[in-house]
Amino acid sequence: MAHAYRATVLWRRDRQDFTDNRYSRGHVWRFDEGLEVPASSSPFVVPRHSVEAAIDPEEAFVASPSSCHMLFFLSFAARAGFTIDSYEDQARGEMAKNDAGKLYVARVTLRPVIVFSGDKRPAEADIAALHHRSHEECFIANSVRTEVVTEIMPPQFA
Repeated sequence: MAHAYRATVLWRRDRQDFTDNRYSRGHVWRFDEGLEVPASSSPFVVPRHSVEAAIDPEEAFVASPSSCHMLFFLSFAARAGFTIDSYEDQARGEMAKNDAGKLYVARVTLRPVIVFSGDKRPAEADIAALHHRSHEECFIANSVRTEVVTEIMPPQFA
């Protein structure tokens, strides 16, 4: 195995009742050197017992291919000599039922808005090629059965 990644997920009941199913779904994700991220179930899934300000697994799932795609895109753009000032993706995940009738994240749509600067300006074909290559190389997109698509936005220049 080339790499192994770890995450600790911690939930504690504290003094809440449990068997009535009205316990808080708030918990913590821990990574690497102790970074803690507040997490919870989605308020769409468990409306009254979720922590809306925390990250839910579905949001994290949507962010993962977005982040992976962005990191490859930035690297490939830098190697091609393009300067990027900012990259902002308003990624969206859509739930659907699979063949067994179970809900899953069926589609993640990436909509990155990228601001370029410098003398070397990419053409739309360059940007499309960078997105295609980024999608092909993204570890997360290669790991899931969810359809991951990129809506290529026109380039912006600083």
